[in-house]
Amino acid sequence: MSTSGTGTREGSLEAPTRHPIDWRNPDFYNEESLFAELERVYDICHGCRRCFNLCNAFPTLFDLVDESDTMEVDGIKKEDYWQVVDHCYLCDMCYMSKCPYVPPHEWNVDFPHLMLRAKAVKHKKGETKSRDKLLTSTDFVGSLAGIPVVSNVVNAANKNGLGRSLLKKTLGVHPDAVLPEYHSNTLKKRVGDRVGDVAAAQPAGPTTGKVALFTTCYGNFNDPEMGQDLLAVFEHNGIATKVVTGEKCCGMPRLELGDLEAVQKLKEINIPILAALVDDGWDLVGPIPSCVLMFKQELPLMFPDDVDVQRVKDAMYDPFEYLMLRHDDGKFDLNFKNEIGNVCYQVACHQRVQNIGPKTKDVLELVPNTTVDAIERCSGHDGTYAVKQEYHEVAVKIATPVANRVNKASPDHFVSDCVMAGRHVAHVAGGELKAEHPVTLLRRAYGI
Repeated sequence: MSTSGTGTREGSLEAPTRHPIDWRNPDFYNEESLFAELERVYDICHGCRRCFNLCNAFPTLFDLVDESDTMEVDGIKKEDYWQVVDHCYLCDMCYMSKCPYVPPHEWNVDFPHLMLRAKAVKHKKGETKSRDKLLTSTDFVGSLAGIPVVSNVVNAANKNGLGRSLLKKTLGVHPDAVLPEYHSNTLKKRVGDRVGDVAAAQPAGPTTGKVALFTTCYGNFNDPEMGQDLLAVFEHNGIATKVVTGEKCCGMPRLELGDLEAVQKLKEINIPILAALVDDGWDLVGPIPSCVLMFKQELPLMFPDDVDVQRVKDAMYDPFEYLMLRHDDGKFDLNFKNEIGNVCYQVACHQRVQNIGPKTKDVLELVPNTTVDAIERCSGHDGTYAVKQEYHEVAVKIATPVANRVNKASPDHFVSDCVMAGRHVAHVAGGELKAEHPVTLLRRAYGI
């Protein structure tokens, strides 16, 4: 019997709060305990069904219920619980925008972190596919593919029918999925150890005017021009910049796999480096929302007692959040040379989760004669979900409403802070429209 028609709504109108992830507690990996919690939460979700139009995890759950003998959660086979887990890519939007039962509500529903726990149990049992381990080893794959000869071969294979057929057979990568290019001339090679004019840096609001760029695996290996655009815009605004060196992947791909031990290992490399920069007066910025969210939310929840993790959290900014804070204090350059025009902007889920407001839209609309149509709907990409053979068609279905809206608007530009998501949407939309990072438009507006 569903429980969601009973109980109180006490606390449901309060701001959602996140509990620390108790991943080092042995009970976290207790499968019997996990399944009891899955059944409890699935039952609440079944009685509510507000999240039917988000990702495919909820339709999968509701279909399992509706097709069961009892038409309740108790009619679902326990082994089928995993189907729901496998479709969750931890976008967090059910928690942030839909669920009325998140903490501090007494029912204490945190669906994404319950799915994370289930993924961690599955990984602990050794049931993670080798394909998934490889696809989430973004820094390893990027560094390997960054070798000049290798990058040429990889990029050619990704565009070749025979190569894509081989990827399908060996790795289960869908032949129609958009795959990123790899650059041997990485962002770090292009920028080197150059440091901006620190002496001229001016604080503004909570910002120091000194920014260390966490390049991200994607920004370094797959889209170095995006990082160059970001550095150019920041330096044009009198912000001293440098690139973080010695760091590894932020850990988000491994988190989504449930490999929490690997997340800890990456944290033990990254946090000391980033904390030292904070000690030296540097703010931190990353161009990819998922990577920023990793330092703002997931690592602080995994390591709530680690002082350095909390300090890095407080110093980490989304790029447009940072620029808008500077604007609010009168230190953002409004002397634009070029107009942008009409922009369709897909708002990345992991940026929405940061609760910073529509800062990208706000900044772009400071450019004269610029309109931004913000589409707050998931792309279905999730880094690896959309490229996998078994999930690609679902990812296309999730992206189709966004693609349709873009096509209907026929904008001058289409952007997303998560360029991978943007390119997936552009691919689904067809046509010639190219997905770009919004900082690239801002650089063009400045004419620099």
